[in-house]
Amino acid sequence: MKKIVTHDSGFHTDDVFAVATLLLIIDEAEVIRSRDPEVHATADYLVDTGMEYNPSLYHFDHHQPKGAGERENGIPYASFGLVWKEYGEKLAGGKREADFIDRTLVQAIDAHDNGVAISEYKFKGIREYTIGDFLNSFIELRDQEYLNKLFMEVVGMAKNLLIREISIAKKNIINEDKILSIYSGAKDKRIIILPEELNGWREVLARTPEAIYSIHPRPDGKWTLGSVPDFTKSFYGAIRKPLPSTWAGKKDQDLQKMTGIEDALFVHRKLFMAAAKTKDGAIKLAELALNS
Repeated sequence: MKKIVTHDSGFHTDDVFAVATLLLIIDEAEVIRSRDPEVHATADYLVDTGMEYNPSLYHFDHHQPKGAGERENGIPYASFGLVWKEYGEKLAGGKREADFIDRTLVQAIDAHDNGVAISEYKFKGIREYTIGDFLNSFIELRDQEYLNKLFMEVVGMAKNLLIREISIAKKNIINEDKILSIYSGAKDKRIIILPEELNGWREVLARTPEAIYSIHPRPDGKWTLGSVPDFTKSFYGAIRKPLPSTWAGKKDQDLQKMTGIEDALFVHRKLFMAAAKTKDGAIKLAELALNS
């Protein structure tokens, strides 16, 4: 049985997810939490402790004076990122899937563990609740044995989350190919009509130069018009072209009278989404919004 060694005492998101990743890769492994160099010497995998990054020796620490390197965007590696860099492609089933998870999950955890801010706070005294906050809620500073038990409990949660994120990554990559194919073949690339709501459409269309609105059917048979985000301005809230301000919060007869579109149903007060009874109605709303 392989032996994974990480540090004892409290735990952080990066060592939790690093160990979770290894446990998904290795068939059978024992997890030991210790700072004892003699115990470290017995490890098959040494994670987030030991002051060395050497994947050939299966050592994955980032606390040494010069760190363990950083990505092209400047986000430094923590233990999760180092383990993911080594095994992510194998675990996720491909490079695109591994890169997707690195962007959506791993980098944020690595940045936080290295004290690197990746977002700004708009409201004084208010910040986002993170995965780290969730995991930290399990820490109760009793004895070491109890902390070790808690650690393995949250590692199990991290394993389940990774399995789910891998599944999402695979689906999103399939969706990305579909969306880009539809975009490539669209006569008017400002309005992209999808056969269904494909998860990830916002992120995919935000990387295209021309897309403004997306249209897709809903499970109830009605159609949704969605605005493509503008991630150059903000990760949340900014869109390339809001719907007309006079439509904000309007619905049914009021909206139909205002737009002249008889099956228009609703426009969100924040102007990023609208609904219509039919595909044709959603397209007319989009065309009207483009020309407003």
